[in-house]
Amino acid sequence: MLRRLLTTILVAGLVSVMAIPATAHQYTVGSLKIGHPWSLPTPPGAPTAAGYLTITNVGAAPDRFLGGETPLAVRFEIHRMTMDGGIMRMRPIVGGLPVEPGKTLRFDPSGYHLMLIGLKRPLKVGDDIPATLRFARAGGVKVEFHVQARAPKGGADAMDMR
Repeated sequence: MLRRLLTTILVAGLVSVMAIPATAHQYTVGSLKIGHPWSLPTPPGAPTAAGYLTITNVGAAPDRFLGGETPLAVRFEIHRMTMDGGIMRMRPIVGGLPVEPGKTLRFDPSGYHLMLIGLKRPLKVGDDIPATLRFARAGGVKVEFHVQARAPKGGADAMDMR
């Protein structure tokens, strides 16, 4: 009887842990904190996906985010979405973006974002996309973009920068 009760409690505990949604994840390289890299699932055959995150410089020296690479796409580029006369325009950013001391650089669906171009397979909810982010001073940092069903509630900031 006791054994059955303990087994039931153990199974219930494991099921409840498995049901917890993915939590925020953060990476640090030097004085840079990379918060909650994430992406959305793609339909079969989609050639591109977008990645989102935050980069906070907690140090005294500036750095520059240059982009990166992932084995799941041919290209990994920094892009910016803008509205121009009611028309959405998306353009690559050449030469990277400054990451100033005490500032946070945000990548979200309404502005800067990372484009994964030439996807080698569709992205599914629960996938982790390995990537290396490149910085002028800090060098490379390996991260994983979690593929999740929707954007974090309250935006990426609500999850990643504690």
